[in-house]
Amino acid sequence: MKKPASWKRYTPTVFRHWRCLVAGMLWSVVGLGLCVTACSWFSELEWAACISGALAGFGSGVLIYRFGFSRIARKNIDRISSQPERACLFSFQEWRSYLLIALMVLLGQVLKHSHISTLVLATVYSGIGTALTLSSSLYYQRLP
Repeated sequence: MKKPASWKRYTPTVFRHWRCLVAGMLWSVVGLGLCVTACSWFSELEWAACISGALAGFGSGVLIYRFGFSRIARKNIDRISSQPERACLFSFQEWRSYLLIALMVLLGQVLKHSHISTLVLATVYSGIGTALTLSSSLYYQRLP
């Protein structure tokens, strides 16, 4: 009698360094995308508002990186390090984190279509984008 097909054989398993690279690239792409969006919004504003919003966004991004996202990235890196050499590509973070990502995407869309001023939106987007981009460097540092 044949064994039933296992779902594990369809799991995209990769080496540890690929999980670090994919995680870092994901954080970089999203972070830079948010920063580019913020820059396009800043370009529509007066010069003084643009400079103050960009500085506030960058400053808050550094704080978010230092006290929030860097901890999450380090936790993910420790998770990758504790896993077998070959594991699922998407196992660089817990499954609950994927729910948080979906919630953040939804919140970003709600904010984008709200009546909040462009200056506030650009500042928030640049802060989160800066934090994500800075945190992505932690993944790259772990590459061989």
